[in-house]
Amino acid sequence: MHLVVIGVNHKTAPLELREKLTIDEQGLSHALAKLKSHANAAEFCLISTCNRTELYAVARTRVGDDMLISFLAGYSGIKREELDPCVYIRSGHHAVRHLFEVACGLDSMALGETQILGQIKNAYCIADDAEATGAILNNLFQRSITVGKRARTETGISCGAFSIGAAAVQLAKVVFSDLTGRKALVLGAGEMAKLAVTHLQANGVGKTYIASRTKSRVDSLVKQINGEAIDLHKIEEVLREVDFLISSTSAPRPIVTKDRMARVMKYRPNSPIFLIDIAVPRDIAPDVSELDGVFVYNIDDLHFFIDRCKSERENEIEKVRMIVEEETAEFMSYLRTQEAVPLIKQLRAKFESVYVDEWERYSAKLAHLPDADREYVRKMLKSAVNKLTHDPIIRIKHYASNGQDKEKLDLVREIFGLPAPEEPERLL
Repeated sequence: MHLVVIGVNHKTAPLELREKLTIDEQGLSHALAKLKSHANAAEFCLISTCNRTELYAVARTRVGDDMLISFLAGYSGIKREELDPCVYIRSGHHAVRHLFEVACGLDSMALGETQILGQIKNAYCIADDAEATGAILNNLFQRSITVGKRARTETGISCGAFSIGAAAVQLAKVVFSDLTGRKALVLGAGEMAKLAVTHLQANGVGKTYIASRTKSRVDSLVKQINGEAIDLHKIEEVLREVDFLISSTSAPRPIVTKDRMARVMKYRPNSPIFLIDIAVPRDIAPDVSELDGVFVYNIDDLHFFIDRCKSERENEIEKVRMIVEEETAEFMSYLRTQEAVPLIKQLRAKFESVYVDEWERYSAKLAHLPDADREYVRKMLKSAVNKLTHDPIIRIKHYASNGQDKEKLDLVREIFGLPAPEEPERLL
């Protein structure tokens, strides 16, 4: 079997490409359904966030890797030649280590951020609901969540964690020097928007307007701060008076267009406005920055603040990596035992066949016994067969788990007269 992850992230792909590859929750279910019907693989899980889109798969061989890349390109409507330079492929223990590092926040734009753990859990739940996962990915993703929690409990990787939302507020603070008394508009009410609102309040923003399609989330946020909920159709009206905007919605297309901002700027000709877009795909159309008095920043413009925070927690990285390596080794041991499952099934089937044949052969000769006694003899024979298989199975699992005893597994087949299975590609 072949375990692989194929993806792009903020390190390998520009924002313009990442936003094309972003898949919302409904899209994830649809994409998984298409993969199940067309791909030559047994298990799938898709993770799609503002900074990464990754496809995890378990297949019989490596030959499907190219097909999976083509699927990501085709599903997102982009050309292979645009995607190929940005794609990374990691298989076996490299794929396991990668997911564990992602879960721990080591691969995040904001080192140690906690939001990614919820995103992994959500992606796994969607894949599980779609019946796209199996034994291997179920175990892998459940363990990744445990590894992420362990890293945050046993190290300081997330102490004072600096989120994307916090970085957006820091950028606003640099622009205005002091946010006290300023007015802000926040688009969106998800996790990043919630973090941004929290930091706006902590920095003394005078008034925060919040707009989102999800009214219940907006109402919940407004209760936590000195804020005001507004309808989405009132955005232009509010943009005429605020000092800056922080936008983080899951809209598939820009909410703030050049035409919309041109209308807004007619009401504030001598008052510049700052628009900070931390959404992927972007909420603010790129050409909005062409307007006089409008200053647009996107998620990739936040690196300075995030890198500054990262340096404060770099001492924790090695501690987290030790946890990741330990957990990766343990998971790979589990995977190797999975490779022995066909052999164990063969052995059990052979002993079961012996039990069935012998019982059929001699049960008629026990017809003179009462039914209770005959059942006792049958159970005794069955128990003896099970005990005979117990030790060989334990040894098979041990040989498989250390990855060094393939010859011993072959010897087991030879001793018990078991046929060699089709040779799968190892999960290493």
